[in-house]
Amino acid sequence: MRSVDGLMDLAVSFKGSTDAVEELMPDLKTAEEIKKVPEDRILAAMTRSVFQAGFSWKVIHNKWSGFEEAFEGFVPVRWKFMSDDDLDSLVSDKRIVRNGQKILSVRENAILVCDLEDEYGSAAACIADWPLEDFTGLLELLKKRGSRLGGMTGQYFLRSLGRDGWCLSRDVVEALIREGVIDKAPTSKTAQGQVQAAFNTWSSESGRPFAHISRLLALSVGPKL
Repeated sequence: MRSVDGLMDLAVSFKGSTDAVEELMPDLKTAEEIKKVPEDRILAAMTRSVFQAGFSWKVIHNKWSGFEEAFEGFVPVRWKFMSDDDLDSLVSDKRIVRNGQKILSVRENAILVCDLEDEYGSAAACIADWPLEDFTGLLELLKKRGSRLGGMTGQYFLRSLGRDGWCLSRDVVEALIREGVIDKAPTSKTAQGQVQAAFNTWSSESGRPFAHISRLLALSVGPKL
């Protein structure tokens, strides 16, 4: 497995300079900044990530003001009690994408946000304080206790909050296979543990956040011919 400097060298070979690569690094927030994110914005970010999954992000972006109106600002305590009448109204609401299962996920994720507030003080505090060396544990929490927040959806949700962590895009997975970390997409707990161990090592050796290492892995693959 290459060092982070080795991954940077590969990325630079495709992007032309270190500065060009550094400009592509994700913006991250501190734990204290994340803790200031209110619960309604947590639920909104979850919902946006869920609706973007497998759909045009541009469409969701263009309709987002309609989502905010239809879901009345995403107050979790309101939507944890989504009624059948609410659901009937939302599935015919042209302001949003009318996918019944994704609409129902708002109720389940509102319950999760409220539960995390009871357990950790706020959902944002749970996310902000979760140890980076157990990032797989945070992803597992979202997958098991949330609705439709597994896989890339949960990873993109956390990235949208500025939370440090990886996003296992196709290019990142390809790079991890190339580096001998895994031999295929990491769907098993064993493979996920191998990914966690590799990122722990790279971060410890380089001082770089996981999100930057993740982006370096993606950029080290280069353009497809």
